[in-house]
Amino acid sequence: MSNYSYIVFIPLLPLVTFIVLGLFGRKYFKISAGAIGTTSLLTSTVLSFIAARQYFFVDGKVNGIYQKIIACKYTWLEFSPNVSIDMGIIIDPISVMMLIVVTFVSLMVHVFSLGYMKGEERFATYYAFLSLFTFSMLGLVLSSNIFQVYIFWELVGVSSYLLIGYYFDKPSAVAASKKAFIVTRFADLGFLIGILILGFYGGTLDIGLLIQKLTSLQSLQWINITTASFLGVSMLTWGLVLVFIGGAGKSAMFPLHIWLPDAMEGPTPVSALIHAATMVVAGVYLVARLFPVFSMDAAALSIVTYTGAFSALLAAVIACTQTDIKRVLAYSTMSQIGYMMFALGVAKQGGENGLGYMASMFHLFTHAFFKSLLFLGAGAVIHLVHSNDMKDMGGLRKLMPVTHIAFLIACLAIAGIPPFAGFFSKEEILLAAYHSNKMIYGVALFTAALTAFYMFRLYFSIFWSKEPTLHHSHGEGTISMKLPLIILAICAVGVGFVPFSTFVTADGAVLETHTDILFSIAPVSLTIIAILLAANLYKTQNNKPERLATAFGGFYKAASRKFFVDEFYLFITQKIIFPLIGQPIAWIDKNIVDGCINLLANITGKIAGLIKGFQSGKVQSYALYFFGGIAALAVIFIYLWK
Repeated sequence: MSNYSYIVFIPLLPLVTFIVLGLFGRKYFKISAGAIGTTSLLTSTVLSFIAARQYFFVDGKVNGIYQKIIACKYTWLEFSPNVSIDMGIIIDPISVMMLIVVTFVSLMVHVFSLGYMKGEERFATYYAFLSLFTFSMLGLVLSSNIFQVYIFWELVGVSSYLLIGYYFDKPSAVAASKKAFIVTRFADLGFLIGILILGFYGGTLDIGLLIQKLTSLQSLQWINITTASFLGVSMLTWGLVLVFIGGAGKSAMFPLHIWLPDAMEGPTPVSALIHAATMVVAGVYLVARLFPVFSMDAAALSIVTYTGAFSALLAAVIACTQTDIKRVLAYSTMSQIGYMMFALGVAKQGGENGLGYMASMFHLFTHAFFKSLLFLGAGAVIHLVHSNDMKDMGGLRKLMPVTHIAFLIACLAIAGIPPFAGFFSKEEILLAAYHSNKMIYGVALFTAALTAFYMFRLYFSIFWSKEPTLHHSHGEGTISMKLPLIILAICAVGVGFVPFSTFVTADGAVLETHTDILFSIAPVSLTIIAILLAANLYKTQNNKPERLATAFGGFYKAASRKFFVDEFYLFITQKIIFPLIGQPIAWIDKNIVDGCINLLANITGKIAGLIKGFQSGKVQSYALYFFGGIAALAVIFIYLWK
């Protein structure tokens, strides 16, 4: 077996970059920070491709099965001989695939930002935060210990907080960063409790050992976790559902999705990084990492399935009504992540039953390229028109030819038009759903049509619709902004042809798949109809969209207001939790807890005031007390003691 120890440098290079730019960037590297950060990521990306080649084509496969390899490992905290937190690096198909995705997309974001963020006062700080974000996600996907995953999980949350709130002088950006941080903290509490449950009953925090012990029907750990129950539900189900809640928070699944649209307050390249390669796919990766355990519990998988399917449909409906281009893409991400989630939910462990698992990872892989392309394309548009609103756009294909073609390719890819990348991965998901759950397949098919509609609504509104209103233009950006668009557009066309099922499967064995033309007729036909409908409504200026919105009446208004989920949370917090729970607790804390402490302090002060004279420091007073005591004792023993 070859030496994989060099992989440790893949996450360490961004970490070193973060430290250097964070401490010295604004003073010494104000101009060169972008070049330093980009060079560091380029090195990590090259190392990732070397690792992928070595693992997939040289020595990762043994007897036809891709093996899990621990590249390095050391014990950090040991609680007992069997339970410890080990810092290690795990190499297997999904971690290697995620290495490629994270480093490559992050590299494209770094390059694009050279032009997009040029002239920013905190340019070096921006690249420091990007490096921290990349380091956190790389650490998460390489972690061999579930508590190590949790540590990097929280670092991803901190990184997102810093980048979403990058424009800290904007109240909306500060509010958005706090919202993302707080919402995901509630979800992460569930994740932590789930880790403790699985670790307690599994007797280990090591991911490999945990999976081994909790998937063996003869093991003592399996018997204990399935026989123990709370409220009639086994502790295995509780542990897995709580872990999934953590993943649902990070991946913006209903009802923990409310932070995602507001996260658009950060710089647009950050949105590409969050949505395509890092934060929101962390939840999908977590379920995939523990999938052998999830596959042992039908109840937990059902929750994953239906949460993913409902989130995909809900987000697609809302996206059809939004006018902010970044919010449309944000809900698009939520919908596509929902696709990945329910694909995992309909899968089983091993062989053809694992089609959903492979399809989910394949869609994660292809989605990273076309979604980052969409966000970077949106960034180029915003950079030109200085607005996020589709009403301020139109006819930009004439001013932005490169961005126009790249954005069109990305829209075709996410819509699932062959031969673009999204077609191949989406078809595998639909096929897995069709064989497992016809209702989920129906939801997925309808959601696919909605996806094509809202993406081409966005495309036609930006690049067609009307003549451009800009009287002067500085072009569509520098070469550093165009180059990532061109590269990602090529990827959005080509990565669908990667024989993904020969590399990443649920059991590590090759899964034979093929594209069924007859099966694809229905989804592709619906997609084309949706695109034609979008073209009819939005390619030229007309009043059809307003008439259609009026026809849907209250439903359209509810969808445009995101079905009032935010208002519901505000009602629960401001009308129930704060007045009925928060204020009474605050009163008890101030008047009873603090009151008791203050009373004790006052009593102590009074007593001290009364007796402090006895410790005056005057020798003559002490002599007087001494002789007075002797006299008193003499009187007692001579005259009173009998």
